[in-house]
Amino acid sequence: MWLFRSTEKLIDSGLFGGFTDWHSHILPGVDDGINTLAESLEVLKRYEEIGVVKVWLTPHVMEDFPNTPEGLRETFDILRNAYSGNIELRLASENMLDSLFEERLERNEFLPIGDSGNHLLVETSYMNPPLGMDDMIEGVLALGYVPVLAHPERYRYMDESDYRKWKERGVLFQTNFISLVGGYGESARKKCEWLLKEGMIDVCGSDIHRLSFFDHCVEQRPKKSSSLEQLIKVAKNPGI
Repeated sequence: MWLFRSTEKLIDSGLFGGFTDWHSHILPGVDDGINTLAESLEVLKRYEEIGVVKVWLTPHVMEDFPNTPEGLRETFDILRNAYSGNIELRLASENMLDSLFEERLERNEFLPIGDSGNHLLVETSYMNPPLGMDDMIEGVLALGYVPVLAHPERYRYMDESDYRKWKERGVLFQTNFISLVGGYGESARKKCEWLLKEGMIDVCGSDIHRLSFFDHCVEQRPKKSSSLEQLIKVAKNPGI
C-alpha cells in the first residue's frame, strides 16, 4: 500500500519509484520533443534521480514527422551508446492515425511497444477524429497488434461513450500523468480522473517534450487523492 496525503506533490507521492515511462519524446532531434543529445542525457539523469527504471522512447511518426523505423533505430543507437546510466531504454513510436499511417499499415512498418512486441501506440488529432479511424483500428487488430491509445483524456471530441466503445473493441489506454495535475487544462484533468475511476487506464507515461515543463508539473498536486492512488496502482501494475 502506498501512503500519501491528498495534498502531496506528484514528485513526493511514490509514483516514480521503479517507474516505467510508457510515452516519451526523449530521442533527440527527430520530432517536436528533445532537440539535442545533451538534453536527452540531462532528462535521463533527472529520471535517475527520481527513481525511473525504464523508458519507452516513442517519437512521433506522422505526416509532419515522417520518421522511419530504420532512421529511428540509428538515432536510438547513438543515444544508447552515449548513455552510461542504469535506466533501461527501449524504442517504439507514437503513430498518428493519418494517411501516412495507412501507408505504413499496408507494409506493417511499425515500431511496437511493450516487451511482447504486439502493442502499438497510436494517437489522433486533439480536435477531431481522423477519417477512417474505425478501419485503421481494425487494420491494427488484423495485423495482430493491440492498439494503445495515447492520452485519451486530451481528445476534446471524445466523451464517455467513445471511451467505452474503444475499450469494448480491445483498445488499451495510456494516460499522461501530467493530465492529473492540470498540465493540459481542466477538461483533460477531469477526463483523466474519470478514466482512472472507471478502471480504463492501462499504462501511464510522461509524454515529456521539455524537461522544464516536466519539472514544473511534478511539483504540482492532484486534486483527488483517489485518482492519484489509482494512477500509482496502474504505474506499479501496467496492463501491457
